Amino acid sequence: MPATETPDSRPEIDAALVRRLVDTQFPQWAELPLERVDPAGSDHVIHRLGEEMAVRLPRQAGALGQARKEFAWLPRLAPHLPLAIPVPVAVGEPEFGYPWAWAVSRWLDGDVATVGVLADSSAAAAELAGFLTALQRCTPDDMPTEGTHPDLTAGGLADRDHATRAAIAEVAGTFDSTALTAVWDAALNAPGWQRPPVWFHGDFHTGNLLALDGRLSAVIDFGGLGIGDPACDMTVAFTSMSAASRDVFGSALGVDDATWTRGRGWALTTALNAYTSYADTDPRVAAQTTRQITEALIG
Repeated sequence: MPATETPDSRPEIDAALVRRLVDTQFPQWAELPLERVDPAGSDHVIHRLGEEMAVRLPRQAGALGQARKEFAWLPRLAPHLPLAIPVPVAVGEPEFGYPWAWAVSRWLDGDVATVGVLADSSAAAAELAGFLTALQRCTPDDMPTEGTHPDLTAGGLADRDHATRAAIAEVAGTFDSTALTAVWDAALNAPGWQRPPVWFHGDFHTGNLLALDGRLSAVIDFGGLGIGDPACDMTVAFTSMSAASRDVFGSALGVDDATWTRGRGWALTTALNAYTSYADTDPRVAAQTTRQITEALIG
């Protein structure tokens, strides 16, 4: 019997388990080679399946439900977007002690885009703004209204207030806690989104952008996909851009002051969460989140 799909401790995921899941549930791909992809991020274990597909298994409950969400919505959004996004081809079921749904998608060529590729590039900033503009304008025939699909509803900044203030206190010896608090207070007090709800990526930052031959090629990891206030997607301006390219990005996207201020808040709270969780053990995360916090303070 399949395992129950409920949040649990991190499951053990090895090559033998992935092979068994694929071969049992999708025997048409049983002859294709599997090769683990590293690094794959904190949410999924990824294997390349043959030359044209990727197998993604959530490694923590925070990614629960992503496979089904992407399978439902990404094929409808993809034709309207100027950069490639994952194209799901199948959803696997819990089995053999593995507790959650998992995904098979088309393989996307490219490497994770670096700050070096993006930071001072006005062209990349304009391209990212164009992607978000196109995403926000998507209106599938059966586009849900805000709140009708719980998996497309994200919490607001206020939900993160306690944790963010605790993180600010924790990093007070490293960063200017007074300045951090001022940015956070401004974000919480900024007017909310006053327009009709739009699609947002929900985790739009450097780690979820791919580049090929020095140019942006794809946007990945739509686990945070939702409908509502797009301020969370402003985070990318602080993870991968300089002040000059941020100006290009904001102008091209036509961001109002309130949305930008809330976006700074999203950049700050997500960076603080990652910094306090991983910076002591992962130098790469420490460098990335230090940059993001610093850029959010610049504005």
